[in-house]
Amino acid sequence: MSPTSPARRLRLGLPRRVFSQVLLMQLAIAAGVAVLATGLFLAPLSDQLDDQAMRRALAIAQTTAAQPQIAEDLRASKPSVGGPVQAEAERIRRASGAEYVVIMNKDGVRWSHTDQDQIGQVVSTDPSDALAGDEVMEIDDGTLGRSARGKVPLRDLDGKIVGAVSVGIEYDSVRARLIHSIPGLFAYAGGALAVGALAAYLISRRVQRQTRDLAFSDISALLAEREAMLHSIREGVVALDRAGRVRLLNDEAQRLLGLGTEAIGQPLDSALGPGRTTDVLAGRVTGTDLLTVRGQRVLVANRMPTDDGGAVATLRDRTELEQLGRELDSTRGLIDALRAQDHEHANRMHTLLGLLELEMYEEAAEFVGEVAGAHRVTAEQITEKIGDPLLAALLVGKATVAAERGVVLAVPRDTALPDRLIDPGGLVTIVGNLVDNALDAAAGSLHARVEVDVGTEGRAVVLRVSDTGPGVPPERRETIFTEGWSTKEPPAHGKRGIGLALVRRLAERQGGSARADASPDGGAEFTVVLPEALAQSELAPATGPASTSEQSPTEETR
Repeated sequence: MSPTSPARRLRLGLPRRVFSQVLLMQLAIAAGVAVLATGLFLAPLSDQLDDQAMRRALAIAQTTAAQPQIAEDLRASKPSVGGPVQAEAERIRRASGAEYVVIMNKDGVRWSHTDQDQIGQVVSTDPSDALAGDEVMEIDDGTLGRSARGKVPLRDLDGKIVGAVSVGIEYDSVRARLIHSIPGLFAYAGGALAVGALAAYLISRRVQRQTRDLAFSDISALLAEREAMLHSIREGVVALDRAGRVRLLNDEAQRLLGLGTEAIGQPLDSALGPGRTTDVLAGRVTGTDLLTVRGQRVLVANRMPTDDGGAVATLRDRTELEQLGRELDSTRGLIDALRAQDHEHANRMHTLLGLLELEMYEEAAEFVGEVAGAHRVTAEQITEKIGDPLLAALLVGKATVAAERGVVLAVPRDTALPDRLIDPGGLVTIVGNLVDNALDAAAGSLHARVEVDVGTEGRAVVLRVSDTGPGVPPERRETIFTEGWSTKEPPAHGKRGIGLALVRRLAERQGGSARADASPDGGAEFTVVLPEALAQSELAPATGPASTSEQSPTEETR
């Protein structure tokens, strides 16, 4: 057993690096192409050289047969070494470089030949085709060996066939030409192979830089780790290509955006539809930790461009955090209401103590009755008009906070909301957000006032909240419903710009709408319509906000 550790043993087979494997494969391909091209060139070259030799032999034979004197000499003389036919044939052979020029009569007897001993003998190959008037090209073996031959009939002046002419080109010369061309062909093939090897090396070096000299196994492992990481993290990841098409969606992104794998390959606008979420992911809205609302979820998005012109966006679910933040805001509002009540109660106790010390007992009793009646009247006025206990409790608490801030919270007398809400929590969220914004806007203004008007039209609920604040400019009446838009400083627990976006989203989820207009008092008026907010039962006559032509008086609470 060898003591050499497995890690240090010689590794046989293909190299592991992508650079080395690509280079080796490209060199193999270049060499294979060069060999194949050389073989494909040599195969027809041999046939072309044979054809050229046969055509050359045929041309010499045709030229020889075209001389009328040869036919006359053939008929007038006997086959002999010193005869005129032999002399003319040898002259033509030497001038053309042919191996032989044989002139024969109709019986196939030679009148000329390079080997003088063959004169007067019958030819060794069949001359019947040429004697029949056909021209023949062939590669054949004869008395002088293998040759490229051309045979034509020999005619006299009257056109009568009197014999035939056979011309041969030495086949060894044809083969020599083929062999002579091979070194040059190999030189060209070698040059092409060298150029291909250089190109393969340059391409492999580029691949090496792009793959960071990793092995295929390393790349496979990285891809597997990437897939496992992307689909296991609790943050949504959306990858886009340079054309804005969705290239990747991990499991969390599919859950947060409500998309499936069919969205991969689609343009972002087609997959998500128009909206702030699409604008944020597409990069049309810039910044970090951008808030957006998708369905019922509050998301925080960050986008990072990539080198290839695409981008990768991450999404975090802040729905629960926003809910906790709003619960905290509600708790703070309750604390503010209790603090306001405590402050008001302390002032009244001091007043009552002073009246008692001054022995003004009747005035003290009257004062206590007024205070108790005012609180009772406030609660009764709201509960008489608002049948839903959650919404009524919210407005009673907001009335106390409004009084502490010096704002009149008014509820019109014709307000009527039965206790048949399908989603009371949603309406409480809508009213709470709108009243809080109205109180912030109206606080500090002259004759500060916020009016909450709730009415029904069949199964629809129509809500109007108006204030005496500075109002909303017409050009911003749609912008204020965008996620992340706010004129206030962010709270400690998160960011602002969610309240009005949630108001519109909750209304649209029920098929309704939310819009902002100018109020008659000069401030802003928000109108929310919920078409099917009431459960089906004995429907009360349609009631709603008073018309502009017959305005009902309102009851105010401080």
